[in-house]
Amino acid sequence: MHADDVFSRYSRQIFIDEIGVVGQRKIGEAKVLVVGAGGLGSPVIQYLAAAGVGVLAVADFDEVELHNLNRQVIHRESTIGKSKTESAADFVKNFNSHITFIPICQKIDVENVQGIIHDYDIVVDGSDNFTTRYIVNDACVALNKPLIYGSIFAFEGQVAVFNYKGSKNLRDLYPEAPNPEDVPNCDRNGVLGPLPGIVGTMMSMQVLKMITDLPIVTNQLTIVDTWQWNFMTITF
Repeated sequence: MHADDVFSRYSRQIFIDEIGVVGQRKIGEAKVLVVGAGGLGSPVIQYLAAAGVGVLAVADFDEVELHNLNRQVIHRESTIGKSKTESAADFVKNFNSHITFIPICQKIDVENVQGIIHDYDIVVDGSDNFTTRYIVNDACVALNKPLIYGSIFAFEGQVAVFNYKGSKNLRDLYPEAPNPEDVPNCDRNGVLGPLPGIVGTMMSMQVLKMITDLPIVTNQLTIVDTWQWNFMTITF
């Protein structure tokens, strides 16, 4: 992309004193891995692609289904049946063709996780189950990768930054994963579509602040309650 086009495209970010040209260069050089291309991953992918993150990788093994479309806004009716990584690639190509998109159509497990996240500066966890969350968290701790965490259920969401500049990680907040049978999930209990948009956008903001070396609050869980319209923070 020509330098004038770069400036024009990202000018509203560059105009922010705390970002500027230097910050935009950092965004363009950053390598970010998003785990999950679903409800949380969709807005994260949207806004990181919009911001011009240089290398954006997405790991997911699912296919797009009709019931995804109330909240997984990068997917379309025309991509139902495609892998979510292929659908995400279609979205990014049409939205910002000047960044590098890497689709990783794999289920993350303890055997492959470190190889998948090794090359990225920041990991964003938009997965929908505790097994994957703990696998990703533990690998980030082992490889010293910062992790942006989010979760959603019905009207409530959570956001936190883990393992950033010596900060605490998921196991400091929740030492062990709960029994999957005891945990409500979107498949059984549902979620209102805009909630993952709110939480995923907050996660994207944390990623961009981290890339540009802006202040990040750590060792804190933000709880978003859209039923009572209340935002609460818990220090851990």
